[in-house]
Amino acid sequence: MLIRVLGSGAGGGFPQWNCNCGNCRRLRRGEINAQPRTQSSIAVSSDGTKWVLFNASPDIRFQLEANPPLQPKEGVRDTGIGAVVLIDAQIDHTTGLLILRESNRPLELYCADPVYEDLTSGFPVLTMLEHYCGVNRHPVPLDGRAFRIPGFPDLQFSGHALKSKAPPYSPHRNDPYPGDNIGVVVEEISTGRKLYYAPGLGEIEPHVFEAMQQVDCLLVDGTFWTDDEMAQVGSPKKAREIGHLPQSDTGGMIEVLDRVPEKTRKILIHINNTNPILDEDSPQRRRLIDAGIEVAYDSMEIEL
Repeated sequence: MLIRVLGSGAGGGFPQWNCNCGNCRRLRRGEINAQPRTQSSIAVSSDGTKWVLFNASPDIRFQLEANPPLQPKEGVRDTGIGAVVLIDAQIDHTTGLLILRESNRPLELYCADPVYEDLTSGFPVLTMLEHYCGVNRHPVPLDGRAFRIPGFPDLQFSGHALKSKAPPYSPHRNDPYPGDNIGVVVEEISTGRKLYYAPGLGEIEPHVFEAMQQVDCLLVDGTFWTDDEMAQVGSPKKAREIGHLPQSDTGGMIEVLDRVPEKTRKILIHINNTNPILDEDSPQRRRLIDAGIEVAYDSMEIEL
């Protein structure tokens, strides 16, 4: 199985356009050992030719230009993207669908019911696309049942609900529904190799931890280092309140990943611009290295 990290940052990317936090300021000045990051998205393939896109960030055009395997190869209009799977309905994971409107065929879109409802009501991206390429929407089951995507005979997928929050524009923002945010296991049938992808992960429920134990690679929520990290930019919001499990706190992601089999590759993705792990010389980054945890970066290639 081939995995391309198209974007590894959280909403706004790194540096964020209006942010003057220590990380963003130092990156602009060349005073930090860090890499710029676009907003979170990955692509998965079994043959290196046709790809399933997970999330479509506002940066999708730049991400495709930076990753030749997903670029056109035949005909006047072509793409390596065969289908799109949405993890949630957040702006930073769905706005890129509008960039894909020039497709010469309807987008094959897989998402849970609450995501579809949000994207046809509070943020009607899918309604807008009906005036362009159109969308063939396919529901993602949330009970762990495997589903297949036509054109990808060697891949199967299974999803489950995660505890998180719907976007601010969702009609049920304060009334969470199962499926507002999902985790997905991708299995390559011929090899049995498995990936677990969950860029937004607010709580390690039993079914989540069970899935994490059974895969070869984890690409999971690395948004914040501490629960109160956003305080440095004047926000009263805590990491857990907005659906993200911080890394360093008691019961945080580092402790969770320490209970995952050592042979499993552990990678953090969806890194917020305020997170000190972006500084590759920081003690926080050293702590991750010592724990056997990697930090995703744009155009990172993973082969399972």
